[in-house]
Amino acid sequence: MANRLTQIATRTGDNGTTGLGDNSRVSKNSLRVHAMGEVDELNSHIGVLLCEAMPESVRGVLVEVQHQLFNLGGELSIPGFELLKPEAVMALDQALAQHNENLPKLQEFILPAGNRAASLAHVCRTVARRAERAVVALGNEEALKEAPRQYLNRLSDLMFVLARVLNRYRTDGTVGDDVYWKSERLARADQSV
Repeated sequence: MANRLTQIATRTGDNGTTGLGDNSRVSKNSLRVHAMGEVDELNSHIGVLLCEAMPESVRGVLVEVQHQLFNLGGELSIPGFELLKPEAVMALDQALAQHNENLPKLQEFILPAGNRAASLAHVCRTVARRAERAVVALGNEEALKEAPRQYLNRLSDLMFVLARVLNRYRTDGTVGDDVYWKSERLARADQSV
């Protein structure tokens, strides 16, 4: 990745192709470009989430995730190259365990809602799933390492847990909660007990 951008508007993509990190050109509609775009969008959403108030432990995880997503984007842009290491997946597993440890067990489905930070984390969760689907689709057509797919899978799980953490976080010392789904079926079951 020795080439650095010095000129943003090159006009080389006007014909519907884009350059990859290995200097090859592909259609902007290729599976590889779709996967790169989904990862880039996810990283951008995490950047918006980082504008919110949150515990420093969550902020630290998200900043590291942004760097790893940049590595993942770089790996996707250079066929056959590896930038995202298996250790990055293990770090997500550790963060997942750490942040899930103090959360109450779920008794009901929760809505992707709550305070602004938690809601943004839920957006990141869904974009991570879309990015994962794009990487799986690419992997069905071309050889890919396992870490990119695994990383996005774990990241989506982590964003769910972080949304729950963020719904409880308040700068005034009070504690918030998740927004629970009001299931008619479950309400009927509760009434019959």
